[in-house]
Amino acid sequence: MSNAMFCYQCEQTAGNKGCTTTGVCGKSPEVAKMQDVLIYMLKGIGFYGTKILDKGDKIPKESCEFFTEAIFSTLTNVNFDAERFEEYIKGANKVKKQLMELAGEVSDAPDGADFISPETKSEILAISDRPNLGVLDDTLNDDIRSLRELLIYGVKGMEAYHHHAIVLGKHDEDITNFSFKAFGATLNRDLGADDYVGLNMEAGNTNIKCMELLDAANTGTFGHPEPTEVLISQKKGPFIIVSGHDLRDLNDLLAQTEGKGINVYTHGEMLPCNAYPELKKYKHLIGNFGGAWQDQQKEFDGVPGSILMTSNCLMKPMEGYKDRIYSSYVVGWPEVTHIADANGKKDFSPVIEKALALGGFTEDEPEKKITIGFGRNATLSYANEIVGAVKDGKLKHFFLIGGCDGAKSGRNYFTEFAEKTPSDTAILTLGCGKYRFNKLDLGTVAGLPRLLDCGQCNDAYSAVKIALALSDAFKCDVNSLPLSYIVSWYEQKACAVLLSMLALGLKDIYLGPSLPAFISPNVLQVLIDKFNIKAVSTPDADLKAALA
Repeated sequence: MSNAMFCYQCEQTAGNKGCTTTGVCGKSPEVAKMQDVLIYMLKGIGFYGTKILDKGDKIPKESCEFFTEAIFSTLTNVNFDAERFEEYIKGANKVKKQLMELAGEVSDAPDGADFISPETKSEILAISDRPNLGVLDDTLNDDIRSLRELLIYGVKGMEAYHHHAIVLGKHDEDITNFSFKAFGATLNRDLGADDYVGLNMEAGNTNIKCMELLDAANTGTFGHPEPTEVLISQKKGPFIIVSGHDLRDLNDLLAQTEGKGINVYTHGEMLPCNAYPELKKYKHLIGNFGGAWQDQQKEFDGVPGSILMTSNCLMKPMEGYKDRIYSSYVVGWPEVTHIADANGKKDFSPVIEKALALGGFTEDEPEKKITIGFGRNATLSYANEIVGAVKDGKLKHFFLIGGCDGAKSGRNYFTEFAEKTPSDTAILTLGCGKYRFNKLDLGTVAGLPRLLDCGQCNDAYSAVKIALALSDAFKCDVNSLPLSYIVSWYEQKACAVLLSMLALGLKDIYLGPSLPAFISPNVLQVLIDKFNIKAVSTPDADLKAALA
C-alpha cells in the first residue's frame, strides 16, 4: 500500500503486474489517485441509485449522464488533467447528496456508500489511501478482486460506448440502471465468486444492448457504412487531423470547415468514418492520416496542421505539437486547449484558425488508397455470394482478427497471422488492431476483398450480427461455424466486448498479446474450462489449430 499509485486496468501495465510509480500510459500518481477517489464515489452513487430504482422511482436524467461521463473519464488514455478530476469529484458529491435524499432512509448501506469527498486536489490526495478505496484491498482474496475489477472495467467500457450514443441523442436507461447496480454491488463485502460471475455475464448481455444502441445512433444519424476507397497519402494544403472515436465531433467540425479550404483527415479509430454517407458527402474529408493511436507522438510531431482528440487514445503531447492539439468531451491533458460543449454546440474556431495559420502540407504525396466500409449492412448484402462460396468450397474459413492495438512488443503476431492466412479464407477486422495489416494486399476471395473492414471497436455489434447471420444461414450453432476469433486487447472497451462474447457463449477465443494482469489464475482457469479461451502462442501454431 506504499505505492505511489496502483493501476492494472490496461494491457500495457508495467511488468504485466501493475503501474506503481507512474502510468505507462502517462498518467501521474496524482491523477491515478483522484480517479480512484472518483470511482469510489461512483460506487456509492451506484448504491443509492439502485435504492431509488428499488422504490420504483427513476434516477434523474442529469445524474445518469454525469455517471456515464465520469466513468468514461477514467478509461485508459482519456483524461490526464487533475483540475478536471477536481470538477468531476465535486460533481460526484453533488449527485450523491441528491440521490441519498431521493433514496430516503437506508438501513443496509455498506461502508463507503455515503462517503463525501473533499474537493481540492491536496485534500483529495490526502484521503486517497482510505481503506477499500483503491484497487488493492487486502481483505479480499485474489479471485474476488479479479472478478470485481473485471466487472468495473467492463462497465467502464460499456459506458464509454453509451456516451458516444448519448451525444447522438440515444440513451437507454436500462443500460445506466445496470451500471448503477454493478458499481453499487462492488461495495458489498459479502458477494462471492458466483455473485460476481453472474454480474459479469449480465454486464456482457447489457453491453450487447449498448453496442446495438450505438450502432443505431451512428447509422441512424450518418447512414450505413458503404464500401469506400480511402486516401492514405497527404494532399497539399491546410489540414486538421481528427482522432479518437466520436462521429458527432467529426460531423460538426466538417460543417464548420466547409468552404474554408481546409482538408480534414481521420486518424486511428476515426478511419471508418470515411465510409458513412452523411460524413463522406463532405468533399474536404480527404482521407486518413497515419496509423494507430500508439504512433501519434512520432506522427504528430511537428506536423503543419492542427489535431482534435475526440475521445480515448490520447498520449502525452510532445512539445513539437502541444500548441496545436485540442481536446473535446471527456478528453484532457494539462495545458492543452479544451473545446467545451456549450448548450449542445461546440465552437471549433481555435482548431480551424490554427490549421489556417500553419499552412499545411506544401505538396501532394503519390496517391495511395485502401478499402473500408464493410459493416454489417454492407457485408450481409453479399450473404448469398458468401454462403455459395462456402458451400462450393471456394471460401473455407473466416477469421475475426481485430481489437485494440498497443505499443507493447508482441503485436507483430497479428500482422504475421494475417499474412499467413490461406488465400481461400476471409478476414473480418475491426478496431485499431487492423492497422497491423490493413495496408497489406491480401487479394480477393469469392469476388470480395479477403480483408473486410467492419469499422471501429465501437462497431463490434456489426461483427456479432455477421457471425449470427452466418450461423442462421448454415443452420448451426455459432461455435460450429468455420470462424475463429483472434482478438487483441488493450483497454476497457475490450473488456466489455470480451464479456459480451462470453455472454453469447462464444468459445475458442485467442486473446493477446498478453492476458490481463487483473485476471487471477483461478479465474483464468474457469475461463479456459468454460469458454476455452487461449493465450496467443505463435501464428503458425494458432493458425494450424484454428483451421483444424
